[in-house]
Amino acid sequence: MFASLRTSLTVLALCLGVSLPSAASEPAKPSVGRQLEGVLFWPQAERDAQFRRMYERFPSDRAAHGARTHALPAGKPLAVDGSEGAARLARYMAKYHVAGVMVLQDGRVRLQRYALGFGPQQRWTSFSVAKSVTSVLLGVALQQGYIHGMGDTLATYIPELRGSAYADVTVEQLLTMTSGVRWNEDYDDAKSDVAQMYLGACVDGRAHVLSYLMKQPRQWPAGTHWNYNTAETDLLGILVQRATHRSLAAYLSEAVWKPYGMASDAYWGKDECDGSDTGGSGLSATLGDYARLGQFMLGGGRIDGKPAIAQAWLHGATREHASTDAPDRGYSYLWWTDTDGSYAAIGIFGQMVYVDPARKLVIAQVASWPAATSKELVAGRRAFVAAIKQAVDAQP
Repeated sequence: MFASLRTSLTVLALCLGVSLPSAASEPAKPSVGRQLEGVLFWPQAERDAQFRRMYERFPSDRAAHGARTHALPAGKPLAVDGSEGAARLARYMAKYHVAGVMVLQDGRVRLQRYALGFGPQQRWTSFSVAKSVTSVLLGVALQQGYIHGMGDTLATYIPELRGSAYADVTVEQLLTMTSGVRWNEDYDDAKSDVAQMYLGACVDGRAHVLSYLMKQPRQWPAGTHWNYNTAETDLLGILVQRATHRSLAAYLSEAVWKPYGMASDAYWGKDECDGSDTGGSGLSATLGDYARLGQFMLGGGRIDGKPAIAQAWLHGATREHASTDAPDRGYSYLWWTDTDGSYAAIGIFGQMVYVDPARKLVIAQVASWPAATSKELVAGRRAFVAAIKQAVDAQP
């Protein structure tokens, strides 16, 4: 229809002796990579409205759920901060643009709240929570023999890295973000590596990050310095996909989503250059399924009583491997650790899956913070977690 309309307009223009603008002069639509980087700088209203639609807005693969569902029965209601808990929780959610909170203890729902027009059947993007899920999939691949060992070099699985600073980096060093390769993860700097990594042209059918990281120089000896790096978790995702011959979404569905009993399909964003799923972000799921993911971890990564994850990975993922710039927080296999033995998957703009083994506690949160991160925002979330723990201790 549009082609015939343009033809008619062209004929009319020729008759009238005027010219039409050519299609080539029309502004080109921004690449998917440029649109993805633009998410970091969206206004608040767009974050509130669009974080639940990321899998529809950007190319994504489906992680199908199965016929069985891991039940989350109701538990004893939890009052946070005493009798005024409901009002205080509402103020917390409003101040930090929290769309959903779910608290499980012993696998039972003790608290569940939604806001911003978000509901139980909708999905919310996870940002760096996806890193922790990619790490889980590596643990599954290790258990199933697709990955031979943590000491394997990256070039074993990704030959394109030979001759780069990543050639001799090990799987474990990638998991702990101690590759030693130079990287700037400043979300407020439009010229930082994290803001530039998807902007280049596609080269030889390689994923954006693979082309970008192949050129990065070494800054520290491998294994000696922790430096947060989203692109490296995309690289880990490529490694898992190369080793298993499946997309991250397909492997997630096969290894965890279906057998554990997630209630809804999840979606994983794809790189526009090679179609691989991006291991560092892009996973969208319901709040309930994020909570189930935490329960899966709390249960030792077991399905029907059998270990789905290599024990070596599970032991490493839940204890500190690298110190960070926060004295009371460490970093493990793409999970953040606390001194009390709890650990968490954390994403910018307020996403969280928090696991406290001592209390048999899981806290899932999705949000659209006013900024990607800040000391004030992190402090607010940590205060909320502390309030949940205090309430659980006071109301067993």
